[in-house]
Amino acid sequence: MSLKYAAIRATFELLWLTGMPRLFRLLSHSRGVILTLHRVVRDAPADFSPNAILQIEPDFLDYCLERIRDLGIDIVSMDEALERLAGPRGSRPFVVLTFDDAYRDNLHYALPILHAHDAPFTLYVPTAFVDGVGQLWWQAIEDIIASQDAVAFFEDGDTEYVDTRTLAQKRDAFDRLYWRMRKLPEPERLALLKDFTAAYGYDLDRQCRELIMDWPELRLFAGDPLCTIGAHTVHHYELAKLPVEQARAEMIQSVDVIEAQFGLRPRHFSYPLGGPLSCGPREFELARELGFRTAVTTRPGGLYPHHLKTPTELPRVSLNGYFQKRRYVDVFTSGGLFTQLGRLMR
Repeated sequence: MSLKYAAIRATFELLWLTGMPRLFRLLSHSRGVILTLHRVVRDAPADFSPNAILQIEPDFLDYCLERIRDLGIDIVSMDEALERLAGPRGSRPFVVLTFDDAYRDNLHYALPILHAHDAPFTLYVPTAFVDGVGQLWWQAIEDIIASQDAVAFFEDGDTEYVDTRTLAQKRDAFDRLYWRMRKLPEPERLALLKDFTAAYGYDLDRQCRELIMDWPELRLFAGDPLCTIGAHTVHHYELAKLPVEQARAEMIQSVDVIEAQFGLRPRHFSYPLGGPLSCGPREFELARELGFRTAVTTRPGGLYPHHLKTPTELPRVSLNGYFQKRRYVDVFTSGGLFTQLGRLMR
């Protein structure tokens, strides 16, 4: 675990020990919180698993839903969350559950738990992923680095060989390649990803088909009364890096594809990656123009009545795989607390 996450864990411990989550729930004007989830998997991550932040264990999800309701917090749909924000102060606090990317493990492990707790949720779908031709590049570079004692980095026609024998070397290599890809324009990132994966015989399409649900599997969610299907672009590109017309097409085409598949037109949207590098005022306005009722970021914070004025730039709190201790659920569900933490982070 990096120093950053070690510091966050220490902060969580201090907040829990001092009773701050309960105090914020009592005194804050926050009405609720949207939780971000990705994967739900049984197996504990390997020592080198930089994407473990995206996965939690089924038992932890089960406990989270139980604890949320024990705290007197309701689990509601995205549409009901908006209604509650418009309602009078003093109503019960709420949590909205959201899952990004349509991972197959959501079907095998998350859905039975959600049914057992009668918990509504939103599933945001990147349609190329479900077609089996998406590029889960963050997982690809982890898989390659995990399997190699050295990797070749390609830049400006030059090749640099980087040692990845030790755990520390693997982490350094991942961080270097990950952030290089995050900062590149999308066409350049795609070219770099193609070269890197080809050098190691890594099949991105096969990886996508193994990790992501196909359309028949996803139909089980689309027909589930607990599930709200949301859009998540076609290719999971960072929209802020795209020309405006391409960004608009990524958003609207994902809606059109889902409507063609299921006969329902998503009204809710999730920005891929969702941070300041990935979306901003231009994308928020696009979501408004395209008629989305809500659109969610990954900026941390709680929900307040004022968010009714900006429903296409909603904050979320990541149910992070590095923090699967039961006492941390009290911290995750305190929207006001995460609003303050978000301000400190900015």
